[in-house]
Formats: sequence, C-alpha cells, structure tokens
Amino acid sequence: MIDSIVFDLDGTLIDSLPDVLASLNILLAEGKRRPLRIQELRNLVGRGVYPMIEGALSMTGKAITSPSELENAVHCYITNYKANPVEHTVVFPNVIKTLGSLKKDGFCMGICTNKPYEMTLLVLEGLGIDVFFDGVTGGDNLPFNKPDPRHILTTLEKMKSEAHRAVMVGDSWVDVKAGHNACLPVIAVNYGYNEKP
Repeated sequence: MIDSIVFDLDGTLIDSLPDVLASLNILLAEGKRRPLRIQELRNLVGRGVYPMIEGALSMTGKAITSPSELENAVHCYITNYKANPVEHTVVFPNVIKTLGSLKKDGFCMGICTNKPYEMTLLVLEGLGIDVFFDGVTGGDNLPFNKPDPRHILTTLEKMKSEAHRAVMVGDSWVDVKAGHNACLPVIAVNYGYNEKP
C-alpha cells in the first residue's frame, strides 16, 4: 500500500524560474555576460546548482575551466538567491489544496530536490508549505544527487518511510530516472520545466 510521496520541488510543486533567473542574471551581469532568457534556463534546472551555473556560463560566453572560478560563481549565485528566494516564486495551482488533502488522508510526504538544502528550506518556509513535509533533502547536504537512488532513499529515511510504500512525483527525466533507480513507481507531471519528463 502506498502511504508515502516523495516530491521534487522546482517545476513540480512551485514555479521558481523567475527568482532563479533573476539571481543567475545578476551573476552573469557581474561577469559582463548577456542575460539568460527564461526558455534557456528551463533545461538547465533539475540537476543541481553546479551544472546549472556551468551551463549558464557556457551559453553566455567562455566556459569556466577553473574549479575555484566555479565555486566563486556558485557562491555569488547562492548569495543573490538567498536575498530574494520567493519574490516571484509561486506555488502551482491546486498544489496547496492537494497537499492539504494528502496530509489529512494520512500520507507522509517529503521533498527530494537537487536545489541546495538551505535554499530549499527558505523557499518552503517563505511559501508557507514547509508544514506539509516530514523529510527534506537538498542537492548539497548529501554526497549524491538525483538521479542517484540514494538521494530518494535518504529522503524516505528522513520521512521514516520505506521504498516499497512510496511513489516519486517529479517533472524531469532526472526525477523519473531517480524514481526508477530507487525501484519506486513514478508520477511525472506535464507542466514542469523540462521538455521530456
């Protein structure tokens, strides 16, 4: 019997692209690079902050080759994002109602995202949806990220649940692959960021 649901966050429960884009474009402007368009950003999100920053820098000029340059760029992006994590971010329609119904029906719910953990908590709290979740894992508080199945399995541990009782819900191929790798049934939403869930 399914009694636990592991959700991806960005593109699944919330539309955070405007705030991610604003923070990323501040970083790009500081490096005298052209701004990204929202459509360009769509396929950069989902794999974590490092691949997103690397992709954005490659698309807007010379790619970064030094690990220290990448660390500095990530630090700058995170600082920008933390300043305004939910200025333009919204919960997708019917999500709060659905989460409330699931909670009322006794489902245990968690978040498994490649977004950095501290940023995830800021967003959940800022949107007032943190109360629905029994476990949260981010892309930087574990030594592995989706699609590695251990990311989902660790989320389930934090939820005090088990894989044979859980389902994964996400919007991207990363979420689908992570769910399959963890031997979970997967529900792929069709309104997220990536062209192919």
